Amino acid sequence: MIAVAVLLLPVMGLLLFMMDRFENRVAAAPKRARHARQNHLRLVEDPGRSPGVEHDAGHADAA
Repeated sequence: MIAVAVLLLPVMGLLLFMMDRFENRVAAAPKRARHARQNHLRLVEDPGRSPGVEHDAGHADAA
């Protein structure tokens, strides 16, 4: 009986540790994707932008 308790104690401790890590990962806020950029596909102009700011010189206007 003592042998079973001694063998189960580390297993239960490991299970508790793993479930705690899993719960923290599930409950955490989703991370931003690595490929997502803030300036990607800006279809609508930002209202906070000042009117004197021009587009980058490296980008050609497609009109």
